[in-house]
Amino acid sequence: MTAVSPGVQRLLADSGETRTWVTPRTDLVMALLGVWFGVGLMIDAWAHSNLAGLETFFTPWHAAFYSGFAAVSAWIIWQVYRNVRAGRSGVAAVPNGYLAGLVAIPAFAAFGFADMMWHTFLGIEQTIDILFSPSHLGLIVTMMLIITTPLRSAWTAPDLGDRPRLSRLLPALIGLGFGATLVSLFLSYADAMEWGAEGVVRAFSTMEDGMTSRLAASMVITNVILLAPVLFLLRRWQLPFGSVTVLSVVGVLMPGAQTAFRNLPILLAFVVAGVVGDLLIRWLRPSRERRGAYWAFAGLSAFATWSLYIAVASAVTGRLPAIPELWTGSPIVAGLIGLALGALFLPNAMPAEAGGSGDRRA
Repeated sequence: MTAVSPGVQRLLADSGETRTWVTPRTDLVMALLGVWFGVGLMIDAWAHSNLAGLETFFTPWHAAFYSGFAAVSAWIIWQVYRNVRAGRSGVAAVPNGYLAGLVAIPAFAAFGFADMMWHTFLGIEQTIDILFSPSHLGLIVTMMLIITTPLRSAWTAPDLGDRPRLSRLLPALIGLGFGATLVSLFLSYADAMEWGAEGVVRAFSTMEDGMTSRLAASMVITNVILLAPVLFLLRRWQLPFGSVTVLSVVGVLMPGAQTAFRNLPILLAFVVAGVVGDLLIRWLRPSRERRGAYWAFAGLSAFATWSLYIAVASAVTGRLPAIPELWTGSPIVAGLIGLALGALFLPNAMPAEAGGSGDRRA
């Protein structure tokens, strides 16, 4: 067994100090580097979805993706190194919220190497099999841990309180938004945001070819992916106006990349739905202490989102779907699912003292 050098032992041994928080600026830089990382993945996803004949791991698309990983990893390591220089060691040197991201860095690199070997010996995936590749699944899980670092950092940050400003919460929103896009990417075989207006109207106008059931199932899954992050945040903060819009703008980027933004009106419908969500939050003031308002927001925001989805598809094509039960009932189903999610996320109203930030400092 190889012995660990005394210097490494001292570095890994916890010095015992209370872990500190980074500055808001540090979290913002982390979030912006995460944008680089996330956009790099979107470029790679676009290439796999729109370019035929990819035969090598070494592509400009992978370069954009892995350079983003290098940049965001260097930033996390720099924050730890600064604390090591100040005399800290072990976990005490890792800022609150940054530990999971730090641990994920070598894991991501290992999965990246595994992905290179996979592509070298087994070829390049270009269909649905890309979403089930073990190396890709490892990359996406570790990327999720890295890119959501600003959210974990903000979760217990002492300067946020329960009513943060949008500018202060922005890094957390960006991190969570890109985290949600990773989920949508690996469930893109059931992503309603990738449908075009013509396809939406046609699917709800005929019962042939299985299009109706595919779209209906996609709407259910996409509804959960869009709504769950907002409900999660509302258990912690009273969200400032613009929060849901930020999540929506980030959320349409991945399906937009995969479709080369050919379905832009549908994507813009989700951005408008984000604005509607912000208006509902301002009106209803949902929070962990106001369970009824929380549930109402969950149901109404889902209903509004999918009503806009059907309305925009109909406006673009110039006609309503031919089966009225489908286009009138699908937003109601979405609203009921939203209501059920609200009840699952917040089954009981929580007193303010019981719903605090806790001590989550990963």
